[in-house]
Formats: sequence, structure tokens, C-alpha cells
Amino acid sequence: MPRFNISWMYMIIALMLLALYFTNENSSVSKTTSYDEFQQYVRSGYVNKIIGYDDNTVEAYIKPYFVKDVFKEDSNRVGKNPMISTEAPSRESLGEFLQKERDEARFNGSVSYEKKKDYFSVILWNVLPIVFLIGLWLFFMRRMSGGGNGAGGVFNVGKSKAQLFEKGGSIKVTFKDVAGLAEAKQEIEEIVEFLKEPQKYTNLGGKIPKGALLVGPPGTGKTLLAKAVAGEANVPFFSLSGSDFVEMFVGVGASRVRDLFKQAKEKAPCIVFIDEIDAVGRARGKNPSMGGNDERENTLNQLLTEMDGFGSNSGVIILAATNRVDVLDKALLRAGRFDRQIHVDLPDLNERKEVFGVHLRPIKIDESVDVDLLSRQTPGFSGADIANVCNEAALIAARHGKKFVDKQDFLDAVDRIIGGLEKKSKITTEEERRTIALHEAGHASLSWLLEHANPLIKVTIVPRGRALGAAWYLPEERQITTKEQMLDEMCATLGGRAAENLFIGRISTGAMNDLERVTKQAYGMIAYLGMSDKLPNLCYYNNDEYSFNRPYSERTAELIDEEVKLMINEQYERAKQILSMHKEGHNKLAALLIEKEVIFAEDVEQIFGKRVWTSRSEEIMAAELRKKPEIGTKITEEKPKKSAIELNSESEAEVKKPLN
Repeated sequence: MPRFNISWMYMIIALMLLALYFTNENSSVSKTTSYDEFQQYVRSGYVNKIIGYDDNTVEAYIKPYFVKDVFKEDSNRVGKNPMISTEAPSRESLGEFLQKERDEARFNGSVSYEKKKDYFSVILWNVLPIVFLIGLWLFFMRRMSGGGNGAGGVFNVGKSKAQLFEKGGSIKVTFKDVAGLAEAKQEIEEIVEFLKEPQKYTNLGGKIPKGALLVGPPGTGKTLLAKAVAGEANVPFFSLSGSDFVEMFVGVGASRVRDLFKQAKEKAPCIVFIDEIDAVGRARGKNPSMGGNDERENTLNQLLTEMDGFGSNSGVIILAATNRVDVLDKALLRAGRFDRQIHVDLPDLNERKEVFGVHLRPIKIDESVDVDLLSRQTPGFSGADIANVCNEAALIAARHGKKFVDKQDFLDAVDRIIGGLEKKSKITTEEERRTIALHEAGHASLSWLLEHANPLIKVTIVPRGRALGAAWYLPEERQITTKEQMLDEMCATLGGRAAENLFIGRISTGAMNDLERVTKQAYGMIAYLGMSDKLPNLCYYNNDEYSFNRPYSERTAELIDEEVKLMINEQYERAKQILSMHKEGHNKLAALLIEKEVIFAEDVEQIFGKRVWTSRSEEIMAAELRKKPEIGTKITEEKPKKSAIELNSESEAEVKKPLN
């Protein structure tokens, strides 16, 4: 049954008023007669008032004394003004008849001639404005009350904005649609299983976890896991964002938290999912610019109380997701509120295969597509990145009028996402091409000669995106990184600038991105990782985002600057020394790059010999890419960030794996 609404009463009253309006004047009995009967009533003296209309209709009002003779009923039952109606041949004939009866003294009543009433016009000009005003008032009342569903408006501004998904609703995502994330799925599936079979755990004295926090980088599938829970749990599922608690009115956030948990208790057992909880769950008391009545802190206090306060929320499980767990309040993370922190990390090689398997289902692919090659080619890609690769490959294939998506489309899609569009129309001079080739050859040579540098796959000097040249590497997927590995990577990154200085005698703006990366890496190694000789085993990392004080003295800051300069200069001189020792090979590689524009690992191998530290996966990758040469960019962990100064004279856009 629909819920009772006060608007119904207003509508009923309005209809009653309209009915009274129409029936008030016509409350007496009326009777239609022929013109002859009308004339007989007039001759008999029964009529005391006659009204003639322009359409020849006539209304005659009967005297009370003769009502019974005309209507055959008592005068008390026919009303105050009983009336008969008829149609005259014309107004002239009616007038002549009435004048004759007056002359013979048989009719002495009043006679009037009027226009016929247009009831449609009466309704249009008298009733319709009233109806319009009533409807307009009801419309604004419903808008102010949030459409009657408690979702917003002035009167319901303190109500929760959570979307409720009931059992068998619109969400069809299941755990089968979530590839990889085996450990995270196991934790989540256990919560779902508890809701389905609580006796399995309660018989042993266990209690259901009150909350689980999904933590991980963007695009790794935190919200997708929550959707899978909504599709699998078969219990009411409330979904909202952390920003839904934030409002311009004071006290609204806390009111919405109370209303959310009130609804959840009524639907228990149920699950409440709060996405991007860092919008409301930031640590309290760390912002000196805010006063004591911080609305966000009040909202957080209410959330803490509802999750694990004096009252009980039995049967209500809280799921939350964030990629900024370091800024959350410690009281929110403690056991009893969020009992579990589930880390959703970037997928590894095997997990990327599973993710590709999910996103390749709706795509028409041919036999040349190798999922193993694609998964090895995309280290550091999140699930969202892989979905973007598959979609971009389908768009590229459609752009070329293909019926199926082949391997080359996927390789082009990876190049497109990482490096940008291929700039075939960009014009470069011979001197610029030589500088770019020497720069890229410096990277390629050092990455081949250094043990811990990322292995090279291919190099190009064809512009792509903002880069005038690019090198494609296959970074090793490590869990930890040693100082020697980081120094080798730094040395290879400086190889482009070192080659320019060594073989041209001048430097260019093309190494800006290289210098930015090595500077950040050196500061991280010294200030955070304790890899300095003068500042060993010290970490100056400060998590207080509102603090304007450095956790070290000015003398220490100067020492850090000196150590950074020393480390970078050492690797720069090391790069120049290695390139000087292999000057002939480097120049051959640069000349080959100018000639072919794209060279692969086998070309470097013919010049420098077989790489001692080459792994089997690198050999497979290089062999697959050599089957059909194409212009590509390197595999990176994050997209390059460049400034406007690089647009005209940049020669390298490589970004390696971020600091571990």
C-alpha cells in the first residue's frame, strides 16, 4: 500500500470545495418540458420568472404554490427555486407569446434575456487558477521535502543520502567478475559467508567483524569488491560516499550519520559501504586554521559513536574504501570499529593474466593475441589501467575497420596510454634528430651494460605525445629494492644527459624529466631510506600534513642537500665513464637509431654482445615484439609529468618505477 501523505487531504478538500461551488446554484430540482407544456404553464399562471437565452433555450421558475401540480412532489423536496427548461422557436416568438399573455393578464412575472453561460469558460477563468495555485503549492512542498522519499530538501536535509540495494536488485556483479585479489576476496567472502551462515562461527564463540577497511592505490578494485559483496551477500546493502555527509549546514553530517545507522538497524543484518571515507575520517585536531566547532570532526565523532559506542549495532557491518589510510583518525582504525584492514595492491604477473581474462570476454579477439605477453608488457598497471588497454585496443581496431582485435592493436593501445599519440607530423631538424638519438642511445647503452638497470626492449626517436624519443623497458617486479639497484637505475637515467655532454659537448632541455626523477629518488634514498654515508639509518618522513616544521635542523637540511648532490654527481660521472669506455658501441647504436628510427634488444645485442643478466622472460618479450616491429614507448609505473618548457625540445619521457 502507498504511504499516507498529507497532500491527499488537501486534494480531497479542494475537490469538495469544487463540488459545492458547482452544486450551490443548481441545488433545486429542474425539469425539461416541451414548448407547448411551457405555454400551458404560463397560461395557467404557474410561472413567476422567465429567462430567455441567445440560443433560444428558456428557463422558467415555478411559483411555490403550484410546484406539486408541475413536479408531482412536495415543495420541500424540490428546493427553493424549482425550474423547468424548454426551447423556443425564436426569441421573437417567445416575446410575442409573453406579451400576449401579459395583455390578457395571465402572466405577470418578470422576463429577462441573457447570454448562455459557457461553463468551460467559468472553469477556465474561475476554477483553473485555484487549481493551478494548489498544484504549484503542492509541487514546492514536495520539492522542499525531498520528493517524499527523505533523500534531500530543506525539511529532510539531515536525512541520509545512502542508496539502498535490496536482495535481487540491479547489481549483478559477483566475485567471479573480480579477477586476482585472492587474499582480499578471501577476507570479504568470509564476511559474506558469516551473513549467510552465522551459526558456523557463533557455535565456536566467534563474533562477526564490525567493519573492514579496503586500502590500496586508485584503480585496484576496491569499489568493485564492494559491488561484488552487494551482489553476493543477499542482504540489504547501503552505499554512499564520504562526501555525502558533508553539507553547508552545521550539524547536518552528524544527523545523516545517525539517520544512516537508524535505517541500517531497521534492515539488519545489512552492510553499509562508505566509499572514500577519508573525506570525513581525517585525523582530528591537526588543522590549526579551524576552530573548535569543526563540522567534519563532529561528523567523525558521531560516526565513531555509531560504529562502536554505548549503543549496539548488532548485524550492521561497515565496509569502507580509501587510498589515503595515512590521514585517517587512529580511533577510526582501531579494532572494534574497523577490525580488518584489507590491502588491495597492484596486481602481479599472474593476477594481470586473470584481469585480462575478465576484460577480454566481451572483445572479439583473434588468435594472435597472447595474454601472457600482454601481462608481461604491463607491469605496474592497475585493474582500471588494464580495462582501459582492452577498450583502447578495441577502439583502435574499429578505427582501422578490422573485424577482430589483434595483438598489434593491444601493443598500440599500451603505447597510446603510456606515451600518448604518435606525432608523425612533427618536424625535427637533422641536428635535433642526432641529439635525440645520442640521448636515447645513452639510456639504451647503460641499461644494457649495468647489472641492476631495467632491461631494454626497444628504443625509438619517433615523437609520441610530448616525448621526442622514448625507450621501452621491462622493469623487474621486486618486493624490495637494494641500494645498488637504485644506483644503477639512477646511473642509467642520467645516461642521456651524459651522452649529450660527452659526444656533443653541450647539453639540452631533453633531460629535464630525467633530472627531476633522479633528484626525487636521491632525496628519498637519503632522507627517508637512510642510504647516506653521513646520515645512515635515519628516516625524516613526517606524516603530519598540517605541520610547517621540518623534522630536522637547518644543518641537517644542508647535509641532505650535499649528500644528494654528491650521489647524483657520482652516478653522472660513472655514466660518462662507462659511455667513454664503450664509445664505439654507443656511436654505432646512435647511427643505427637515426637510420631505422626504431631498434630492438637484438640490435643492441649485436653491438654490445649478449647481456649477462638477461632473464628468460626478457628474451621471450623481445622475441615477441620483434615479430612485427612497431613504434613504442617504455613500460612505466606512472605517466610522465612534464612542464611547458619541454614541449619544443624534449628528447626523453621515461618514468621508472617509483621509490619503494
